[in-house]
Amino acid sequence: MSQPDVRTTREVFDDHLRLAQDRAFDEDIERNFAADCVVLTGRGTFRGHGGLRTLARMLADELPAGRWEYRVRLVEGNAAFVEWSADSGDAMVDDGADSFFILGGRIVAQTIHYTVRAPDGRILIGSDGKRQRHE
Repeated sequence: MSQPDVRTTREVFDDHLRLAQDRAFDEDIERNFAADCVVLTGRGTFRGHGGLRTLARMLADELPAGRWEYRVRLVEGNAAFVEWSADSGDAMVDDGADSFFILGGRIVAQTIHYTVRAPDGRILIGSDGKRQRHE
């Protein structure tokens, strides 16, 4: 028997993408992520709501404005995937890709990949989080 108060994978995924688009990071973290979630990125492993807040601050610093475009959204069972891009004028991402594992109406694991580029295509911040030096 299913519990009517537990959201589906698609509901959690769609809510997360909407709140991320609105930059409502704290609301997203509290509503959509398990307290013991784990996020794997080229920048390292981040755990729990504290780790998510660190990642949100990093992203807000790297892309302080602009809108996300979700080019591909897939949901299958407990897994979800999104390919995305973003443009803040001074910086852009054209290779964003995140995957999610969702259980009990919460995201329990996520992977994140993106590279921040200048409008001319130069890499500003690699997918490992390292700022690139340009002469």
